[in-house]
Amino acid sequence: MQQGRYNMLIISIANPILVGVYKDNLLIENISREGRTSLVLPSVFDEVKSKYNIVNIFYVNGPGSYMAIKITYIFLKTISIVNKINLFAVSGFDFNNNSPIKALGKKFFFRHNKLDNDNITIEFLNNSFIQEFILPEKFIN
Repeated sequence: MQQGRYNMLIISIANPILVGVYKDNLLIENISREGRTSLVLPSVFDEVKSKYNIVNIFYVNGPGSYMAIKITYIFLKTISIVNKINLFAVSGFDFNNNSPIKALGKKFFFRHNKLDNDNITIEFLNNSFIQEFILPEKFIN
């Protein structure tokens, strides 16, 4: 295990699932895996935990796939309690340049004001206008 204190960022509301490991707020490892959250998240967490001393976990708590959000939260909350790791929730809009996020069918979640996470609407949109999620090179918590 590498020395130091590391943060982990998890974006599991869409495929591929993205996991970033940060040291001193800089991305040092980027993991991207296709698959169901319930299958991917435990194996990726084991892989990361075996290499790094994770002290903080940040996860996207929405909007997006409600099932993925619930599975992610239950898994990470359990891990945080058992391993005494801090757990924090962040908005998905912060990792796709405030682009609409897929809801159901042709419906998408919109945040019209970057500073207002309480004012999210659902509207119809063509898929071609959405941006993919990315792990930032620098993540300041």
